[in-house]
Amino acid sequence: MPCRPYLSLVFAALFTAGGCAAVSETPSVQLKGKTFVVEVADTDALRERGLMFRKELAEDAGMLFVHPAEDMLAYWMKNTYIPLDILYFDAQFHLVSAQLDVVPCGNQPRCPAYPSTAPAKYVLELNAGQAKAMGLALGDTLTLNGIAPEPSE
Repeated sequence: MPCRPYLSLVFAALFTAGGCAAVSETPSVQLKGKTFVVEVADTDALRERGLMFRKELAEDAGMLFVHPAEDMLAYWMKNTYIPLDILYFDAQFHLVSAQLDVVPCGNQPRCPAYPSTAPAKYVLELNAGQAKAMGLALGDTLTLNGIAPEPSE
């Protein structure tokens, strides 16, 4: 019986430590001096779901997709209801491609793909029109805050 109280203390310490470790800066990115709070999609399941089924996205919010390695990427808008700017960044966080004012596809049976024109590792989805409003240009740099960059393979 003496083991149970000890195990309870160990579990309590682990959960407390885990809770403290999880508390960190809210994930955000900065682009052209503007900050966007982002959800991070860094697993296959999260990347696949993306912003599907959402009806709105706050003006200062977005989703950052993190891929394991730089590659030619293509995104589509299946089950997406928000017009978006899809911004592709390389492993050095430079904008290498952009698909702007992408029209949502909703639940249509066929949706077009929106490919990058250069290899990319990070993809940032923002509300349509944000890139134009910021005067975004190829080569602009993305800064991550509260997000550990993934090493390139």
